[in-house]
Amino acid sequence: MTPDQLTGRLRGLAFGGDYNPEQWDEAVWKEDDALMRRARVNLATVGVFSWALLEPEEGRYDFAWLDAHLDRLHANGVAVDLATPTASPPPWFSLAHPDGLPVGPDGVRLTHGSRDTYCLAAPAYREAARRIAEALAGRYGDHPAVALWHVHNEYATLCWCDHAATAFRAWLRARHGSLDALNEAWGTAFWSQRYGGWEEILPPRATQWHRNPGQALDFRRFWSDEVLHAYREQRDAIRARSDRPVTTNFMLPAYQNVDLWAFGREVDLVTVDHYPVAPGLEAAADSAFGADRARSFGGGRPWLLMEQGTNTVYDGDRVLGKEPGEILRHTLGHIARGSEGALFFQWRQSRAGAEQWHSAMVPHAGADSRVFREVEQAGEAVARLGELAGSTVTARAAVLHDADAWWALEADGLPSSELDAHGALRRAHRALWDCGVTADLASPERDLAGYGLVLAPALFLLSDTAAARLRDYVESGGTLLVQHASGCVDERLHARLGGYPAVPLREALGIRVEEHRPLREGERILLSDGTAAASWSESLRAEGAQTVSTYTHGMLAGRPALTRHRFGSGEGWYLSTRLDDADYTALIRRLLGSAGLGPDAPGLPAHVEAVTRQAPDGRRWQFLLNHRPDPVALPSPAHDLLTAATVSELAPGGCAVLRSS
Repeated sequence: MTPDQLTGRLRGLAFGGDYNPEQWDEAVWKEDDALMRRARVNLATVGVFSWALLEPEEGRYDFAWLDAHLDRLHANGVAVDLATPTASPPPWFSLAHPDGLPVGPDGVRLTHGSRDTYCLAAPAYREAARRIAEALAGRYGDHPAVALWHVHNEYATLCWCDHAATAFRAWLRARHGSLDALNEAWGTAFWSQRYGGWEEILPPRATQWHRNPGQALDFRRFWSDEVLHAYREQRDAIRARSDRPVTTNFMLPAYQNVDLWAFGREVDLVTVDHYPVAPGLEAAADSAFGADRARSFGGGRPWLLMEQGTNTVYDGDRVLGKEPGEILRHTLGHIARGSEGALFFQWRQSRAGAEQWHSAMVPHAGADSRVFREVEQAGEAVARLGELAGSTVTARAAVLHDADAWWALEADGLPSSELDAHGALRRAHRALWDCGVTADLASPERDLAGYGLVLAPALFLLSDTAAARLRDYVESGGTLLVQHASGCVDERLHARLGGYPAVPLREALGIRVEEHRPLREGERILLSDGTAAASWSESLRAEGAQTVSTYTHGMLAGRPALTRHRFGSGEGWYLSTRLDDADYTALIRRLLGSAGLGPDAPGLPAHVEAVTRQAPDGRRWQFLLNHRPDPVALPSPAHDLLTAATVSELAPGGCAVLRSS
């Protein structure tokens, strides 16, 4: 079964969430059946944390309860996303295989009592995980309720135990080939770290001061590959017994140590969990970032929002509720950007357990509540959008993301703690969002010719291949913005000698950075054009580039801060500091104009989100989400799928999906 067949099986877009019937009794199950019909639920994720019930003791399975629930859901018109429960091993596993418990970098082994308490590199864990995946697929591979397989849950746990050390050494042998090559890559001549035998090498555990940065980077790469191998083992066990698509759910940008470009090629359908990290307009922008990120890692293929918080917004050490209307707007925001539906965690709010205060579609207050009424509204809206299934989103701008560049900025000993890869990605995407432009995330090693504007906000590590790609992109007519502290090291984390960034990229930018000059915490500076900046500055030399603005402080006074270089048919811009948000957005708007790009929906005021999906036959649907407190007139009346009527304005906080041919 292909991802397109998933929506065909559902007869439209997916709507539902994680369902944990084992937490409830028969009376509640009957109510669930009725409420799911009311909410137009057609897909439920089942079994994510059910290992202890499915395999109450090693090698003995109890599927009777799951048989009954799958049959019940199917009879109620609800398809199942069936999970393998391997994110939460049962107590008997930890007792029988204590070496399967994870060890932190400080050498402390964790104990059973939470989720994600396992070591992916432990042979006993991998065997147990593969075995239960085989058992589930063997029993339910062709069950009529099963529409999708859901391997594990949010692969996240890292481990520094001896099993991890053994696997790490094997990975290093395969990558480097010899100890001489490894010693050269890690720069072990420094601090007397040269290795004379493979058995001397350990994961980057807690040590006296800075860890070797090359070792730390390679461990991140290794663990990402280890996660992918663990996923493939379960996926292949399922594929041998079922023709339904197989996936695993990805999480917030920095939550999982995985290369999502590699993972996106291995799943049949990219699925993500997204929880906003700030309220209000920030939540809307963050939802757009998460959705564009998901679409991009799938290479533009269909993807699915696997989890969102029904009434959950994280804000530091607080968990806030959503404002009225946000359940629908956040749901439609993901669908607008390519999701084949929207699911929540979870269907019914738990009355006990570690996540009893995590919001749900049916809250503790029950169906007679604001939250459930808004869930019903969202379910009705999604049900009206079935004709969009299989349509895609085309972006005209891109923000470059690279796992190695992220991990490189996690190294010890960098010049500033404010070099934040994911913060820079969010900020670049937010500026494009504020300008009304839909953006992809893209790998710097891919062909970028389809984009009019490319932003490179956090490429501290840049391979020679990627540097050449970026040069070619500019030379062929693209507009590129590279931001501070980029191209400083190669893929081994070796500093670029002779100035930054990497030589091929310097050609496109027409500059040479001689010196990094981080600013003090809280220090702000003004540039010659009146814009304000903070955090970072650089001493750079224009080598063919035009100086757009200069520094006005200290030894950098009069030196270039922002440059522009015409190279081939395109333009390469370099920003050597961190502009304030408003000034940064103004720069992005200027670059969009230089690239010949405008808002996706001209004529709409700020904070009215507009995104278009298009089908292969040319049909188009424009999503309009009003994040403003006032009504907004549309440029012209149009047919709205949500209301099945012609609309001429958006209500405060209102939404519309306009069909055009």
